[in-house]
Amino acid sequence: MNTENSIRLRLRFYKDIDENIEVVRQKFVDYSKVISPDFLMKIRNNHIQFTIRGEKQRYWSPYLSVELEEKEGNEKNATHIRGLFGPAQTMWTFFIFLHFIIAGIFLTFLMFAFSDYALKQSIVNDVIIMISMIICWILLYVIARQTRVNGYGQMEELEKECQKIIG
Repeated sequence: MNTENSIRLRLRFYKDIDENIEVVRQKFVDYSKVISPDFLMKIRNNHIQFTIRGEKQRYWSPYLSVELEEKEGNEKNATHIRGLFGPAQTMWTFFIFLHFIIAGIFLTFLMFAFSDYALKQSIVNDVIIMISMIICWILLYVIARQTRVNGYGQMEELEKECQKIIG
């Protein structure tokens, strides 16, 4: 997984293995019974979710979502594994909420600026607020990148645990 050169905020990996999907799922079920207390694993059908818990958990701690899919063309004798890293759901929801608030403020003051322009009034204050919203968007992106950098070590731990299970 290349974490340095990607502009995406959510990193992912793919792996194909020559085992039946039920065998792979059972490996995860068996491992969930002996997993370290530093990790939490939830298994629902062919969806597995890993996360860090306990004293190692921080607000920027990532989670790993793993999907097990039957690989086409191998008569159900192979499994395609898709892994997706992401922030905690509460953190992700908070960032999306902030994006909507900033977008709403930006659009509101864009309409005010258009109205003021049509009425031949000063649009300086409207433009200042719109520029500050653009700066806030850039700041949110920088913060999101920094939280991802903070989580690199834990992402690697989660990926190692996943690799240990699937072999």
